[in-house]
Amino acid sequence: MTAPVAPAAAGWAETALASVLARVSVTARAAGPRFPLYADPDTGAWRTTTRGSWTGGFWAGLLWLRALSSGAAEHRAAAADCTGRLRHWVAQDTATRGLVLWYGTSLAAGPGGDGAAAALRDEAARACLAAYEPEWGLVPWGGAFGGPRLLARADGVPGLVPLLARADGGAAAAYAHLDRHLHLCLSQDPPRPAWQAGPRGTWTAWPEPGPGWSRTAAWLLLAVADGMRCFGADDRLRAAADRLSALRLAPGARLVPSARGDDPSGPVDTSAAAIEAVAALKLAALARTAGDRRAADRLTDRGRLVLHRLATAHLSSTGALLDGCYDADRGLAPQHELIWGDFFLAWGLATLTGLVEPFTM
Repeated sequence: MTAPVAPAAAGWAETALASVLARVSVTARAAGPRFPLYADPDTGAWRTTTRGSWTGGFWAGLLWLRALSSGAAEHRAAAADCTGRLRHWVAQDTATRGLVLWYGTSLAAGPGGDGAAAALRDEAARACLAAYEPEWGLVPWGGAFGGPRLLARADGVPGLVPLLARADGGAAAAYAHLDRHLHLCLSQDPPRPAWQAGPRGTWTAWPEPGPGWSRTAAWLLLAVADGMRCFGADDRLRAAADRLSALRLAPGARLVPSARGDDPSGPVDTSAAAIEAVAALKLAALARTAGDRRAADRLTDRGRLVLHRLATAHLSSTGALLDGCYDADRGLAPQHELIWGDFFLAWGLATLTGLVEPFTM
């Protein structure tokens, strides 16, 4: 069967991006100084947090995308203020500092960008490198959100790899952190997202999140793409990228995965699809640089196809990406607008339309 093909990113992508960014302005007025987490699909009302939890960087990233799109001074000021409020997370014991402090700063901290965001990114890089534990070959999941500290989790890899790599002497730790997670997570089929450290360097499977979690492959694909950008496409990273791509970026793979792979009739997770689309566009850029035009075109087509599906089947008239699943096991926000889903959809659309580059380093 021939895979569907999305129309070229002319018109629909610009329209969808404008809608998502208009929603950002509505959300900003509703959230005020707080951080939006997830929104009710019927009312659009947001659940917010004071410090942003592990998702605060995505809200800052959305505000930077709005500022880049509009060029408005007030939008830039709002984004800078939000990024500044992420400094609390520099000292917190959690590998999700990668999600918070990379995605909350990287769109602003490039050459000629926001100096305060660049300084915060560099401060965060040093703090994360200081948390690296050579005995385990990673920055532990940490105790900031409770539970065992010495965990390896798939969502503790994206963002942290390029963040560690930016620190002086951090490249080896960044590679080891990525390699450890890939080795553990890909040791089972389907990939298992969480592992607990045991005695004498052993690791045992951790039950939460369980195998089949929608964002396992998504987070790992994103991290592998950044790793290949940082370190080159060596055999280990290429093999991981190939396996994960075969799982989620192949023509026959569902465009929007089930929130739980063992329950295909249950809720889907549009946030996972948006992450995968961004990863596909990153991998396409790497393939194009390497001269592999066929792979670049195939991956670009996949990313565009996923984004088109999200924009036409799951984006509300008010610019909210619906049908995201926060936590299927607990029944938490199973068909909601999720702030990271909005962010990755917006970033993917911004990449397609040329507003931003696939990599922000």
